[in-house]
Amino acid sequence: MLVDWQPLHAVAAGVGEAEARRFLAADDFDFRAWNHGPDSGLGWEEAEAAVRRDHPHWLEHALAYRRHFGLSLTGEVPGTVDVVRRLHAAGVPMVGLTNWSAELYPQAPPRFPVLGLLRDVVVSGVEGIAKPDPRIYRIAAERIGLPMERLVFVDDRADNVEAAEALGMHGAVFTDADALVERLRTLGLPA
Repeated sequence: MLVDWQPLHAVAAGVGEAEARRFLAADDFDFRAWNHGPDSGLGWEEAEAAVRRDHPHWLEHALAYRRHFGLSLTGEVPGTVDVVRRLHAAGVPMVGLTNWSAELYPQAPPRFPVLGLLRDVVVSGVEGIAKPDPRIYRIAAERIGLPMERLVFVDDRADNVEAAEALGMHGAVFTDADALVERLRTLGLPA
């Protein structure tokens, strides 16, 4: 939870805020499920073609999301960058694990230098699998070179944390930086 992602801003840049809200809350289109396709390795052209075919009335909205994607990255999540800096300074190895399309992730590192403090970032779209698939957690553990029981996985979605815990990782459902610091300290980390 380092980068605040608000898809409303990207969609609104193309179709206006009211239409963006209508799109993101639509009963006949599941934005999260659709976005999960590219997060799992599907190309954006293929994802957009599916909207063109199955939900043409939402096509302009869907195209606006990718076209203006940079606007969805609204800044750092308050306090989390400080946590990462402290852990890095203390020599704690860290790997990022993100559900993000391979095509759009390259926009993040130049805008968020904190990502450079991580040993690596496992990007789901590059790997072709996304959280909560157990395989992606294993890739992250392999990249950091530590056994699952020595790792802490932090995410704002409980289902993703539960999947990590099922593999033996310690888990923390992110609500805010203060609660994260408290959780990390209970696990013996110098947060």
